[in-house]
Amino acid sequence: MTVDTPGPGPSDDPSDRVEDQVEDQVEDEGQERDREPGPDAGLSDRDQAVLAVERRGWPGPGAKERAIRERLGLSPTRYYQLLNALLDDPRALEHDPVTVNRLRRIRDERRERR
Repeated sequence: MTVDTPGPGPSDDPSDRVEDQVEDQVEDEGQERDREPGPDAGLSDRDQAVLAVERRGWPGPGAKERAIRERLGLSPTRYYQLLNALLDDPRALEHDPVTVNRLRRIRDERRERR
């Protein structure tokens, strides 16, 4: 007479446990990306995209505003609000010092003229 002993189930199989751990880790990383970055973190993807749009030369304001709407999904007003806040962010200066310093100079010159 033979006795049937249950074989390893899905939870007993070591390869299943590794796959579960990998899935959990991927989910955790995805949730971390959705959170707002802390003060020690780098710039968010949106902030980097705002600086990238500003870094580029534009033939006229219409093309730039269209790119802001299409690429970033922002109104031009919101874009400039975000950009102005970025100019005071040390992480932005570290990420793209040439663009940030140029924009700071322009902003300061305009403030002095008022």
